[in-house]
Amino acid sequence: MHDRKWQCCDFIFVSGDAYIDHPSFAGGVISRVLECAGFKVGIIPQPDWTHSVSYTVLGRPRLGFLVGSGNMDSLVAHYTAAKKRRSEDAYSPGGKPGFRPDRAILKYVEGIRSVYKDVPVIIGGIEASLRRFAHYDYWSDTVRRSILLDSKADLLVYGMGESPILEIADRLEKNQDIRTIRNIRGTCIRSQGFPQELVNEDWVRLPAYESIKGTDPQGLRQYAEHFMLQRLNGDPKSARILAELNDGDRWVIQNPPAFPLSQVKLDEVYELPYTRKAHPMYDADGGVPALKEVSFSLTSSRGCFGGCSFCAIAFHQGRAVTGRTRESLFREARILTDQEDFKGYIHDVGGPTANFYRPGCTRQAEGGFCPDRECLYPQPCPKLRVSHRDYLETLRFLRNQGSMKGIKKIFIRSGIRFDYLEMDKRYGNLFLENLCRYHLSGQLKVAPEHRAPLALNAMGKSRAETYEKFKRDYEEINRKLNLKQYLIPYFMSGHPGTALEDAIELALYLKKSRFIPEQVQDFYPTPGTLSTVMYRTGLDPRTMQPIHVPSAKEKQFQRSLLHFNKPEQHALVIEALTQAGRQDLIGTKPECLIQRKKNRNREEDNRLRQARKSSH
Repeated sequence: MHDRKWQCCDFIFVSGDAYIDHPSFAGGVISRVLECAGFKVGIIPQPDWTHSVSYTVLGRPRLGFLVGSGNMDSLVAHYTAAKKRRSEDAYSPGGKPGFRPDRAILKYVEGIRSVYKDVPVIIGGIEASLRRFAHYDYWSDTVRRSILLDSKADLLVYGMGESPILEIADRLEKNQDIRTIRNIRGTCIRSQGFPQELVNEDWVRLPAYESIKGTDPQGLRQYAEHFMLQRLNGDPKSARILAELNDGDRWVIQNPPAFPLSQVKLDEVYELPYTRKAHPMYDADGGVPALKEVSFSLTSSRGCFGGCSFCAIAFHQGRAVTGRTRESLFREARILTDQEDFKGYIHDVGGPTANFYRPGCTRQAEGGFCPDRECLYPQPCPKLRVSHRDYLETLRFLRNQGSMKGIKKIFIRSGIRFDYLEMDKRYGNLFLENLCRYHLSGQLKVAPEHRAPLALNAMGKSRAETYEKFKRDYEEINRKLNLKQYLIPYFMSGHPGTALEDAIELALYLKKSRFIPEQVQDFYPTPGTLSTVMYRTGLDPRTMQPIHVPSAKEKQFQRSLLHFNKPEQHALVIEALTQAGRQDLIGTKPECLIQRKKNRNREEDNRLRQARKSSH
């Protein structure tokens, strides 16, 4: 501030992440967008929340504080799906934990209010976005109120925040009182008493907080309906204002979503003058690990129409896909080649889903999507435009131009939707061949997630036969190219809709295919996903029909079955098989999951006996 001759900052961004000036990090993007619009932005990364003086180090901002937990929900950053404390934090100096509090936004706003009572406070980012209404909180096993009410912030920005924050900044600059800024797209406001601005508006009343927090059948059903009303009003073109009554007479009002950035605007955001580095104050700790994953990657698109039930991207970024121009991507690639530690390799050209590079239909091209149906599930929408042509041409352009600028190879590490690829009869094979020939480093990771039909239905994923077809195509193309490259599938255990028998069948499939995954994703109920609603209610909110939800013990069984080859998992696998009545899979036959020698020792007999006893 001294070097720039600033008397004060216009905005101060308080973040739960270490400060990284890079377009993959919210602090970098929002700060650069505001700076480009002429505002002075200061950043307080990971303040010491136990001392309020931490929020005063840059003085009092002229227009307001911006508060976010970072690129992840703070509780997801701190705890595993088993609610065990994580030993590392990739978004903190040296990867060390402990630099941010649990429920970071609540702590930060509380600290700011203690020293600056009348300065506007605007919350945003993933933690605020996914908790904008009453929501199930896995870590406390309760339904919590909107984070806007609990934090007492003035405004909440949900979704991708560039457009809303610029409009808020413009109004504050014109001396509009924060309390009167109530109608900006992509924001939520709070109101004591029924908000009069709704009287003449088209709005939807969500089930009240008091009616959805209980665990009785009516409360659970209303919770599912509460979520589905949000989902049905997620399309910027057709969404109505949503209103939720909380205890007393407090209301949370959600304005319709902001429209996605246009391709031109998206290019501009990613070409702002980022240093692409972590702040030098972290050098002594070895930097910030999260930067390593993206420092030589290009974000080619935003939005995802994949419709996976367990993913919150659609709830945050939206389902309408916007892709950048190839010229913009190449200009950013040239910046990467000038980095002193660039070795000639671009690690990724992708987004939430790499091969969703252009809008999926004319409605998406206008910034919207169908509120009442998915693009791919249960059957592909007849209006879906399936084509890899633009992505192919962009990758070819980057390869050809990049080779003259010191780029040796361009990898694709973002997720590939193999079912979408299989649908492309014109360019699908050509894209897969180009992918194998030019953009892999020996393996391709994909996510079939499961094999059981009921499990895949709950997850919103394609049938197992689609994955088998893709697997054959992948192997055939690699044989044709004389390349030895592997397919690494990801699977999930413990998801609603999966039974113990399904996990056993998946384990048998893995054994037969001779692939035992090193990692298995244990289902994690996080705010903002359809799967979390299933976990909370025992209902599929799409149909309101009951759905099986594995208990904590069954989740443990399912996870262990997918690691059946690991000796440390054998006791749990034996217990799971015994409980399911599948002792035929414990023995000496080749198809058995637990192999026993004919003359097994007494210790093994005792372990099997104890497993059977505990299951009874």
